Amino acid sequence: MPQPPDMLRRLLRGAWRRRWIGVGVAWLVCLAGWGGLHLVKDQYRVRARLYVDADAVLTPLLRGVAVDTNATDQLSVLQRTLLSRPNLQTLISKTDLGLSVNTPDQRERLIDRLSTAIKMQSEEKNLFSLEYTNANPRLARDVVQTLLSIFTESATASNRSEMENAQQFLRRQIASYEAQLHAMEERRAAFRSKYAGVLPLDGTPGGGVEAARDALARVEIQLQDAKALEAQLKQRMEGMPPVLAGADVPGGGATPLAQAEARLSELRALFTDRYPGVIEQEALVRRLRQSGGGGAAVAGGARGGVPNPVYDQLAVRMVDAQSSVASLIHQREVARANLERIERIRRDQPGLLAEYENLDRDYGVLRKNYDELQARLQAATIAAAADTQADKVHLRVIDPPEIPLLPVWPSRPLLVAGVLAAGLGAGVGAAVLLAQFDRSFSNLEDLRALGLPVLGGLPAMSTPSLGRRVLSAAQVVVALAVLIGLCGGLLLHTMRVSLV
Repeated sequence: MPQPPDMLRRLLRGAWRRRWIGVGVAWLVCLAGWGGLHLVKDQYRVRARLYVDADAVLTPLLRGVAVDTNATDQLSVLQRTLLSRPNLQTLISKTDLGLSVNTPDQRERLIDRLSTAIKMQSEEKNLFSLEYTNANPRLARDVVQTLLSIFTESATASNRSEMENAQQFLRRQIASYEAQLHAMEERRAAFRSKYAGVLPLDGTPGGGVEAARDALARVEIQLQDAKALEAQLKQRMEGMPPVLAGADVPGGGATPLAQAEARLSELRALFTDRYPGVIEQEALVRRLRQSGGGGAAVAGGARGGVPNPVYDQLAVRMVDAQSSVASLIHQREVARANLERIERIRRDQPGLLAEYENLDRDYGVLRKNYDELQARLQAATIAAAADTQADKVHLRVIDPPEIPLLPVWPSRPLLVAGVLAAGLGAGVGAAVLLAQFDRSFSNLEDLRALGLPVLGGLPAMSTPSLGRRVLSAAQVVVALAVLIGLCGGLLLHTMRVSLV
C-alpha cells in the first residue's frame, strides 16, 4: 500500500500535468464571477429615527380627570400596523414605486416585498427607527420620508378619530339613558300618585303604615290635651259669676289706681308675668302711681251689675278650646280612615311594595349609569382637547432620512477578492480532481502495488529539458499573475468609483 508522502507526490504530479486545465478553470470562474458582480446592483439603505415625547407636565395634571391615553401604547399599536396593506398601498401611490407595477399581480408582489424590506423597531423607550433598502437611493429616501409622514398622520388622526367615535358613542348612550330615565320618572310619579301614603316615600322602614300610625297617635295626644284644657276652663267657669254686683265690681267707689291694681291682680292670677295684658297693666299702674293715683271713685257701680271680665276671658278661651277639640276630632277621624285605607291596600295587594322597590331599583341603576356616562363624556372631551389643542404628544424626527452616497451592499472590493480566491481554488480543485480520476500508472511502484510481477521499465523516448520545464512553469505563473493583476485593477476601479 503506498505511503501518504508517495500518494501526495503522485497527486501533485498528476495535478501538474493538468495545470493548464486548472488555469483555464480559474480564469473562467473569475471572469464569470466578475461579470456577474458587475450585473449586481448596489443597494442603498436609508434610516431615520423618531422620538415620541409625551408631555410630562400636562399628563400628570390630567390623570384622574381625563381619559388616560398612553402615547407609548398607541405608538406601539401604530408600529405594528404601519406596514398594513392600506398603508403600503398609500405608500406605493405617493412614491415612484407605482411606476414599476402595471398589473394587480405585480402590485401584490411589491406589497409583499415591501412588508419584508421595511424594518421598524423600537431602540429605546419612546425611540423608534425606520429603515428601507433599495437600488435607487432617492427612491429609498422618498419611501422612508413617506412612511414617516404616514406614521405621524396616523398618530394624530387615529387618536382624534378614536376620541370622536368615543364621544359620539357616549352621546348616543346618554340620549338613550335620558329617554329611559324620563319614562321611568313618569312611571314612578304615576305610581306614587296612585298609592300616595302607602309607599315608603320618606324612607321609613314601615312605609306609609308607620307614618299613618304616627300621625294618628299625634292627633290622639293633641286631642287629649285639648279636652283636658276644656275641662279645666269649664271647672273654673262654674264657680265664677258671669255678672258682678255693684259692691263686687272691681274698683267700685275706688280710685283709678285701686281699680288698676285690682285688675293687675286678676290678670296675674290667670296669666304669667310675661303675658302682654299683664305687662300693659303693670305699665298703667306705674303711670298712675307717678301721677299721684287721684281721681274720683267710680259711681254707678252700685246702681246695677256689670259683666265679669274674667269670666268673659274664660268664655273666650273655652270657645277656642271647644273649636280645637272639634278640629282634632275631625283630624283623628281622617287619620284613622287613612290608616285603614293603607292597611286595606297593603292587605289586598301584597306585591305593591315589591313592585315599587323594583321600580326604584331600576331607576337607581339607570341614574347611576347616566351619571357615569356624563362623567366619561366630560373626561373624553378634556382628553380630546389635550391631544388636539395642547399638543400632549410630540413626534420629533431625530435623524431625518437623507439620500445615501455609499451602498451598503454589495461590498465590491471584498467580492472581487473573493471571486479571485474562488477562481484559484476552483482551478486547483479541478486539477486535483482530474488527477484523482486518472487511471494511468506513472511509475513501477504503482504497477507492483497491483500484485503483478514487473520485470522492469523503459525510459521515455524524450525527456523535457530543464529550460522547457522552467518555461512551462513561467507560463503558468504569468497566466496567474495576469489574473491577479486584473483583480487588482478591478479593486482600484471599484474603490475609485465608491470615492467619487
